[in-house]
Amino acid sequence: MSPSRSDTTRENPIDPLRPGDHADSDGPKIIQPALGLAGWLRWAWRQLTSMRTAIVLLLFLAIAAVPGSLFPQRSADPNGVIQWERDNPDVFALADAVGLFDVYLSPWFSAIYLLLFTSLIGCVIPRARHHYKALRSQPPRTPARLSRLSDYQEATLPAGQASDPVEQAIGVAQRQLRRAGYRVQRYDGRGWVSVSAERGYLRETGNLLFHVALVGVLVSVAVGGSFAYTGQRVVVEGTTFVNALSDYSSFNPGRFIDGTGLAPYSLTLDDFQVSYRLPGTPGAGQAGDFAADVTIRQPGQDDQAQSVVVNYPITVQGDRIYLLGNGYAPTLTVRDAAGEVVFSESQPFLPQDSNMTSLGIIKIPDGLPGQLGLVGFFYPTQGVLPSGAFTSIYPDVINPVITFNVFSGDLGIDDGTPRSVYTLDVNGLTQHTGGDTGLDSLELTLGDTVDLPNGWGTVTWEIAGDTDPVKRFASLQIQRDPSSGWVLAFSILATLGLFAGLFVPRRRLWVKARLSTEGVQVEYAGLARGEDPALSRAVTDFAAQHATAYAVETAEGER
Repeated sequence: MSPSRSDTTRENPIDPLRPGDHADSDGPKIIQPALGLAGWLRWAWRQLTSMRTAIVLLLFLAIAAVPGSLFPQRSADPNGVIQWERDNPDVFALADAVGLFDVYLSPWFSAIYLLLFTSLIGCVIPRARHHYKALRSQPPRTPARLSRLSDYQEATLPAGQASDPVEQAIGVAQRQLRRAGYRVQRYDGRGWVSVSAERGYLRETGNLLFHVALVGVLVSVAVGGSFAYTGQRVVVEGTTFVNALSDYSSFNPGRFIDGTGLAPYSLTLDDFQVSYRLPGTPGAGQAGDFAADVTIRQPGQDDQAQSVVVNYPITVQGDRIYLLGNGYAPTLTVRDAAGEVVFSESQPFLPQDSNMTSLGIIKIPDGLPGQLGLVGFFYPTQGVLPSGAFTSIYPDVINPVITFNVFSGDLGIDDGTPRSVYTLDVNGLTQHTGGDTGLDSLELTLGDTVDLPNGWGTVTWEIAGDTDPVKRFASLQIQRDPSSGWVLAFSILATLGLFAGLFVPRRRLWVKARLSTEGVQVEYAGLARGEDPALSRAVTDFAAQHATAYAVETAEGER
């Protein structure tokens, strides 16, 4: 008598019907082979070059670029960085350490940039190879049962008097499909003939073009940025800017720019034109238009008069010159106690509000008993707030007033540390007017002269001219970017590729015909790669057009 199954189970706890490598089996465990260094590198490369990783890196790059819009960048707005430091002294060091003011040159942004570049190349190369093989291949064979496809139709066409109506029907379909842009291939079987057609490879071509163009944009920005430079210069009416490194207020060169090969030209600001809406009108005080009239001088050429308008830069020998801002530059003269001039310039005052209340700094390192710093406010049209403080109530020069607070001490000019001409660190300086000194701030109207404290001398506000008593300045940005044309071209290609990838459908159509007692039995079927809501309509329309074309050709053959 053979033992029962229960007895066998009690004697041998391993189920004879369970495979030995089952997860619950007591047999030998499966041990995964060790990848090793080469295996792990291959795995990391496949992860990096996957399309999913490329999309994630592109998203990270977009997020990493956000601080470049939230924080002023040294390459575009160095004065804004100085102002941000003044407004946020406690966190400036931390923000600067992580590169928030040089976002596009920071290590973390460059790391994302390079990883994205590598990922895109790793994605594009195998896809391009696969796409090339697909373009050279023939359309797939006609399925044995077209009726299993969701987009399917059939029709019976009259046989007519043609010697081979089936061949005629397939020939008409083949010509129609070719005219519609399909690649076609005949596939015949026992008792039937068919044509297989395929189109929509432009969709994958567009996808590849988009990724190749994106790589082109990255390369153009990287290479072009190494040979680009951006500089800023404040030019007062009547003064000249020379395109030399020493004449820039700030200069941010690319990796391979040393400032010695700048294009030779000069620019003179002849006049700065601005109009303001009159009081009592809608938008009173708003500027209607800005224009900086300049004269360009180049070696061996006649002088050229041009106008720089906001958002409409001019081009001089490959340099793009933009108008960034403007303001007033009162002409001030400082004399010592003996009447000798120690300072006389049209000093730019930086606007602080929409009514052009402007802040200006004058530093006098020599000629007086000590170094002197004047912190002034210019009010084009002076008004008084309820608190008694001055303000400007209109941006044009109608009732101009300048006030100064006087400071003396070490201005920090002689220690070799670069200092902005538009800021004055008053820590450690002695204040002589305004604030808690007990003396009123110096107050000047146009053409006035006031005494400096302690008998040091005088300050005079000079009248600059009969028509424009106060000069204006223009803040210009001079930029050279040799990659801008390439970036534009690749951006256009990327847009075209994106449209092709989104709107060109990938379709396959089959037409199969056989002879029956009723006539020519024709089957039509379509298949899409991905979503194609218009496929059913395309099959229906083609079937109708094919029936019409077949009838016309049959009628012409019978004449």
